[in-house]
Amino acid sequence: MESHLLDWANLLLRWVHVITAIAWVGSSFYFVFLDNNLLRPKSPDLLEKGVDGAMWAVHGGGFYNPQKYMIAPKVIHSKLHWFYWESYSTWLTGFALFTVLYLYNASTYLIDKSLMNWSPEAAVGAALSFLVVFWLIYDTVCRLFGFRKNGELIVGVVMLGVITFASWLACHLFAGRAAFLLVGAMIATAMSANVFFWIIPGQRKVVAAMTSDEPYDAKAMAIHGKRGKQRSVHNTYFTLPVIFAMLSNHYSFTYTHPQNWVILVLMMFAGAAIRQYFVMRHGYKHGRSGNPWPYAAVGVAVIIAVIVWLGPKSPATSSAKSSTKVTSSVSTTSAAAANGAVPTAVTKIIEQRCVMCHGEQVQMKNVRLDSAENLQKNKVMVYQQVVVTKQMPMNNSTGITPEERQVIADWAKP
Repeated sequence: MESHLLDWANLLLRWVHVITAIAWVGSSFYFVFLDNNLLRPKSPDLLEKGVDGAMWAVHGGGFYNPQKYMIAPKVIHSKLHWFYWESYSTWLTGFALFTVLYLYNASTYLIDKSLMNWSPEAAVGAALSFLVVFWLIYDTVCRLFGFRKNGELIVGVVMLGVITFASWLACHLFAGRAAFLLVGAMIATAMSANVFFWIIPGQRKVVAAMTSDEPYDAKAMAIHGKRGKQRSVHNTYFTLPVIFAMLSNHYSFTYTHPQNWVILVLMMFAGAAIRQYFVMRHGYKHGRSGNPWPYAAVGVAVIIAVIVWLGPKSPATSSAKSSTKVTSSVSTTSAAAANGAVPTAVTKIIEQRCVMCHGEQVQMKNVRLDSAENLQKNKVMVYQQVVVTKQMPMNNSTGITPEERQVIADWAKP
């Protein structure tokens, strides 16, 4: 019953998380688009009102005329909408999902004993520290260097180093799947913290000052706007790297690779480079200097390089020299598979490596593998999880060997 409820919690939280993330990313991308497309108007009435940029757009049968004011108008005649619940809801649902799936089941999903044999409590504490420490480092770097000469370049280089180290450390402490997700959650936490600690509070102060009858320090208010814009831009560059880290847990060829942290860093770097292209593209269309296509080219080149690197390799000559025992098992397995039976070699492996989680007492994901009938029923699933993706046994907690996977492959391969 507990497993059933956890599965439903996982599904529903994932559903809500994706919906809120779409809303947050969509609004973020839209405002970056506006910043790069709103042009200074020539109409005297708009200039007199303080409109700094405007455009016309058509969508869904209607015409829209968004306008941007660099200072708040004296009177706001309609409701002022604040874009922050998209961010908060995304983080809250994401953290809840991370808790249900990884922290609550730390022994299964978070810990890989071949990397670090520690207690679930210690692993959970270390995972949570990634979220907090990364935000503190990032925020400190932004405060120290963000507004200096070449400050954005300095922040970018330093944070690339920090993210690289965090990726390496996570992949050496936690199971690969959890490590990728943790790095994504780490960056996403900083994104939401930017909104919570800086962007929204700063905007509230600016709006309150400009819409009151009391005098205010224009320079001090400008700092809030400048900082809010800085953190908002950082968030848009973080977006594609975070999305890759979140999606990668469905593709084991990334996080099970011996150099998984390198793959993670390269793909996140490629995502940031491609995002830079899209950020700059509309500005280039409106006459701003510098064609951004090299950023897209670099991002695509990195992705192609990773694809080539991870491509299938021809088997080494030495691998053909298997032991007599393994060869005998494979031959027996192939013969039994041809007759539609479950070979003894396969049942022994399943009993030793899988039945403790898929037997009579425990039935993870409602799957039982403790009889020939159940094995035949779940044959395709076994092949996918054990041979193709190698996701099972989870984090190879039962120590299944490559030779044993091959025995199962010879039996279950369609």
